[in-house]
Amino acid sequence: MAELEFISDHAGRESQIVRLFGDSFAAADGPEEGRLIETVVQDLLQATAPDDLFVFSALENGAMVGCIVFSRLRYDQDPRTVFILSPVAVRTDRQRQGIGQKLLAFGLCELRARGVDVAITYGDPNYYAKVGFKQVSTDVAPPPLPLSMPHGWLAQSLSGPELEPLSGPSRCVAGLNKPAIW
Repeated sequence: MAELEFISDHAGRESQIVRLFGDSFAAADGPEEGRLIETVVQDLLQATAPDDLFVFSALENGAMVGCIVFSRLRYDQDPRTVFILSPVAVRTDRQRQGIGQKLLAFGLCELRARGVDVAITYGDPNYYAKVGFKQVSTDVAPPPLPLSMPHGWLAQSLSGPELEPLSGPSRCVAGLNKPAIW
């Protein structure tokens, strides 16, 4: 296996990123889900202000094998900087090889270095616990839309030992403001 390279610049790679997400989600959850996530990622890349978006990719021999997207989650009554991780994709033939975990660790380290206080995600608690996410209630971190699976609401403090409750309500970027993905 070649060495992985992690990058934070997605300029010029947008179509590659959208395709990676669409293919990965279609393989895991069917073509309809693949199309939905493709649309979400396209919206995130095209319509999100640069200060509200971080895209981190894993490359192997120049080919994209994984990608994660963080976008700003605003808590207007809270001074902390919060970003939500969504979505995450690893090329289907490269899954279960640790690429996603290494990419997540890289992304979280980059967020810390850039002054982000809190990272939130919505997914499998067992998977995301490996990089420090813990289940939180909607009282601790009010979500921007109703959650269909509240047990998958996860967060971690990037600037202190423990996550103090966030003062809501919250607002996500337009690309994530879709009830179907919550």
